[in-house]
Amino acid sequence: MASGRPAAVPAPRLSDIAAQAGVSEATVSRVFNGKAGVSATTRETVLAALDVLGYERPVRLRQRSAGLVGLIMPELNNPIFPALAQVIEKVLTRHGYTPVLCTRTPGGSTEDELVDMLVDRGVTGIVFVSGLHADTAADTGRYARLAARGVPFVLINGYSELIPAPFVSTDDRLAMRMAVQHLAELGHERIGLALGQRRFVPVLRKLEGFAAACRDLLGQEPEQSAERVRHTLFSVEGGHAAAAGLLEQGCTAVVCGSDLMAFGVIRAVRQHGLSVPGDVSVVGFDDSPLIAFADPPLTTIRQPVEAMGAAAVDALLEEINGNGTHRDEFVFQPELVVRGSTGAARPRG
Repeated sequence: MASGRPAAVPAPRLSDIAAQAGVSEATVSRVFNGKAGVSATTRETVLAALDVLGYERPVRLRQRSAGLVGLIMPELNNPIFPALAQVIEKVLTRHGYTPVLCTRTPGGSTEDELVDMLVDRGVTGIVFVSGLHADTAADTGRYARLAARGVPFVLINGYSELIPAPFVSTDDRLAMRMAVQHLAELGHERIGLALGQRRFVPVLRKLEGFAAACRDLLGQEPEQSAERVRHTLFSVEGGHAAAAGLLEQGCTAVVCGSDLMAFGVIRAVRQHGLSVPGDVSVVGFDDSPLIAFADPPLTTIRQPVEAMGAAAVDALLEEINGNGTHRDEFVFQPELVVRGSTGAARPRG
C-alpha cells in the first residue's frame, strides 16, 4: 500500500561519483569535505559528475548566486529559441548567476510587463532575444528608460543605433548570399524567398542580402528578385502560405527565414504533387535541434548559437561590472549546412 510520501533520494555513492569523474574516491571525499589539495578544475569535474548522475549537490557545495539575470524570449515553439536559452542559461550558471526565463506568448505578458516584473525582483541584468528592439515600428525609448533605472542589458538579433547597448547578431546579409550561391551553383535561377514582416531588422537585412546576391550571382535586378519575395509568419503555416504564390511563379527553389517556414514550404510543395528536392529545393534558416532528422534532411543556414550565447553573456557581464565600453554590434558569421532538401535544378513543364 502506498504511503503517499515521496521516495527518498538515495545518497550519492563515492565509488559511482569517482568512476564518473575519473578520480579516486579519496579525491571525491576531499571535495565533499572542503579539504585542500584539490584543484578548481577537479572540484568542478566532481560536481559535474554529481549532476550527470542525478544527485543533488550538498548544500555546502552549492555556489551562492551572484544574482538573477532575466532572459526574455519570444514563444518557445520555434526550437531555435529553447536552444539559445539553454546556451545562455548554461553560461550564466557557470558565472554564478541564476537565469530567470520569461517568454512573450500571444495573449500573455508583454515585454514591458516582463521587464517591470524582473526589475521589481532586483535582477542584475537582462538579455533580450528577438524582442521589440528588432521591430522598427516599436518605441526604442523603453530601453533608454531601462538603462536609466540602472539595469544593464544586452540584445540579440535586431540592431538599432538608437539603443546604447551591446548587440549580438547573425550576419543575415551573408546568410542570404550563402543560400543563393548554393542554389545558383545547382542551376537554380528562379529563387523565391519566404520571410516574416518587413518591419523587423533581421528581415530587412535578409532582403538586402537576397537582392544583392541575386544581382551579383544571377544578374537579376532588385525589382526582379523582389517579385519572388513573400512576407508572412515565421511558422509552418506561414511557410505553407508563402509557397503557394512562389510555386505559381515557377520558383524551383525557396529560401526561408526559419526552419519552421521551410517545413511549411515542403508541405506545400508535396500538396502540389511535386517533390523536394526533385522539383523544388528548399533552404531553411537556424539549424535548430533535430532539423537534420527531417524528411528530407533540411539544408539550412546555421546560426552560431553557442558563440552568440556566450558573447551575449560576456557582454552583459562587462556591463554589470561597469566595463561596458563596447556598446556596438557583435556580428557572427552563419554557416551553410547542406543536406538533402536541395538538389540540381531541372526544367519544369
